[in-house]
Amino acid sequence: MTNKFGISQPVRRREDGRLVTGLGSFTDDNNVPGQAHAVFLRSSHGHGLIRAVDIGAALNAPGVLAVITGEDLREAGVGYIPYLPLGGFTMDPPADTPRPALAQDRVRHVGEPVAMVVAETLPQAADACEKVLVEIDPLPAVTDVERAVAEGASTVWPNAPNNVALTWRYGDRAAVESAFTRAAHVTKLKLVNNRVIANPIEPRCCIASYNPADGSFTLLAPSQGAHFFHRVLCDHVFRMPRDKMKIRTFDVGGAFGSKEQPYPEDIAVLHAARLLGRPVKWSGTRTEHFLSDNHARDAVIEAALALDASGKFRAIKATILDGIGAYCSCHGAHISIRNTTNGLPLMYDVPLLDVEISLVLTNTAPIGPYRGAGREQAAYITERLVEQAARELGFDPVDLRRQNLIPTKSIPYKSASGQTYDSGDFEGLLDKVLTLADWIGFGNRARASAENGLVRGRGLSCFVECVGAYPYEGVDIRFEPNGTVTVVAATQSSGQGHETSFAQLVSERLGIPFDKVRIKEGDSSDLPKGLASVGSRSMIMAGSAIAVASDAVIEKGRSLASHVLEVSKADLEFRDGSFYVPGTDISIGLLELAMRARSLRDLPPDLSATLDSTGEFTAPGLHHPNGCHVCEVEIDPETGKVSVVAYCAVDDVGTVINPLIVHGQVHGGVAQGIGQALLERIAYDDDGQLITGSLMDYGLPRAANLPAFTVDFHPTPSTKNPIGVKGSGEVGVTGSIPAVLNAVNDALARAGVSTAIGMPVTPEKIWRCLREVGAPKARRRAPTLSAPA
Repeated sequence: MTNKFGISQPVRRREDGRLVTGLGSFTDDNNVPGQAHAVFLRSSHGHGLIRAVDIGAALNAPGVLAVITGEDLREAGVGYIPYLPLGGFTMDPPADTPRPALAQDRVRHVGEPVAMVVAETLPQAADACEKVLVEIDPLPAVTDVERAVAEGASTVWPNAPNNVALTWRYGDRAAVESAFTRAAHVTKLKLVNNRVIANPIEPRCCIASYNPADGSFTLLAPSQGAHFFHRVLCDHVFRMPRDKMKIRTFDVGGAFGSKEQPYPEDIAVLHAARLLGRPVKWSGTRTEHFLSDNHARDAVIEAALALDASGKFRAIKATILDGIGAYCSCHGAHISIRNTTNGLPLMYDVPLLDVEISLVLTNTAPIGPYRGAGREQAAYITERLVEQAARELGFDPVDLRRQNLIPTKSIPYKSASGQTYDSGDFEGLLDKVLTLADWIGFGNRARASAENGLVRGRGLSCFVECVGAYPYEGVDIRFEPNGTVTVVAATQSSGQGHETSFAQLVSERLGIPFDKVRIKEGDSSDLPKGLASVGSRSMIMAGSAIAVASDAVIEKGRSLASHVLEVSKADLEFRDGSFYVPGTDISIGLLELAMRARSLRDLPPDLSATLDSTGEFTAPGLHHPNGCHVCEVEIDPETGKVSVVAYCAVDDVGTVINPLIVHGQVHGGVAQGIGQALLERIAYDDDGQLITGSLMDYGLPRAANLPAFTVDFHPTPSTKNPIGVKGSGEVGVTGSIPAVLNAVNDALARAGVSTAIGMPVTPEKIWRCLREVGAPKARRRAPTLSAPA
């Protein structure tokens, strides 16, 4: 019997009912009795020495309760935000760059918090903040990664000579150089992975409370998982037992990696709550988000591909200057190195790889994980090289890819980066996307565009990601007295639809009605073992833990049903939510059994009086979602405007739990990739001032920038977890960035431009390229006028 709310069913997200009607509960919607309000004074200098902070006038302002500086935090013994490596990947630590909650001794980027004012009301705190006087001796700032490593550049940290926090290498350099020497053709590219920022609907906010009776904190904050907040705040900043810090997260209006870790503001507000003995609330503005939240990407890449005479790929090498900002964030450096290297060389059979990544410090906001988190960089490097090689050699871009794809018969396959692909059908993916995108019909569409004075181009990208797995995840399944089931997970939904997809999985595995399943996340005082929702891991890890916990429920239930029904345990089978003896009318439903168990007395010692169960899952390695995307663009030669006019994606994310939700994941990721490719760029001037500090300056994609997407799946279930999923959260952005760039450069090549351009592909860049080659002005077809009715 098909469960219409089970696995593979396009169940509408049940959380949307409250979210789209204004009934969501975001952090800023909450208030605590007696709370005070905090406002931060931020550095207006990109780099400088703090000579003095005069707080006298601010302290005497109406309603002010405290003015706190970095020196106050140092004297109170408050620690710093550390770099924290993830498990399963070994590398030397980068230069130590401890990030304080409030700047100490010097400021290292515009927007860095310098002082915090706490007052009875928000207007009082804001007014008093303007009275804080900070004396800073400016120092030269460096904001560009290439200039940062140039001779004579200003030093961001004295313990990082030449502003390099770490240089990391992978691969057999001698073998790779030999392969390049023997190559019949070498393609080289210089690429820029432009600095961008996540833009969730909900800016960061926090409310901190302190209980002096037992020395415990409570922090309300939008997070991607309470456990990682615990690790940073308890183990490193306040150095206290984790049971003395309660983290609560309600609805989260988007995260994309930006809410993975606690920030300086969370720490300062916690300290203020302890100092004052009353709750303190801070609500970040969009401007503060641009100034001080972790940014992303920011890399300059020199890459090369070696090919033999037949077009077979022999080796890839890449030298990457990876900007990390003024501080090495908790995971930014590690993720950039790990995910970029692991992702190379995608779904191609390339025997040799050489990667060198230098982590470069600049006077800019720190870099952190953002959707893709290095995976998009691996795809961008490889797919731009492959496309350029096809153009240089005169190869058909599909044929060149096809002859280098890892054949299905070779899977499981160990890549040059050491990753084992356990499942996949890469040629099947390619065939499917070409059919769905009507690849062979492009010529007719290009001619139609030309008749309208536009240049049409198409781009293909084929990619593999390395996601999930680190390090473990647990789930509790609890049977409630009212006949419902609660699933408690340490992951945290920030828009992924956990309340729906997790419930579908439970409904499928246990045969429980979908509407009887409730998902609980976000309260650290009641969470199983786990980490967070990061790296496309939620369904891989928490979903697998649900499967393990479900199996434990069934095993417990079989023993208990044997006792209740007075039959042999070996005679019982479980199906559609009931235990039964085949060929008889003897049966009992799982929910009924759970209710009956509550009233049972004198149970044998080997029987549990509850079906409540815990499941824990540790993955044997990273998972590998993959896909093929096709993008078509039109360029207006007169203005340089690029329009994405068609987009087709076929992805293998393993078992698809809810197609409706996964479609949404792909749509959102593609939109973010198009945004980075065409519009988005965080820009600083040479003095470290942020130029793109608002949505008036920073170009986000709107609906008008996006076409209707065509999305399909070509699943090959993963063998690395019990439900066969691979992770879907980042396939859209990973596939779209190279697909869009390949399409734009294809269109430019058709217009006579021989030099490839990079991100963001602004109209000005396009216009200048076309003017340099003397591209004719667009000739518009006259509009057809309809006769009057």
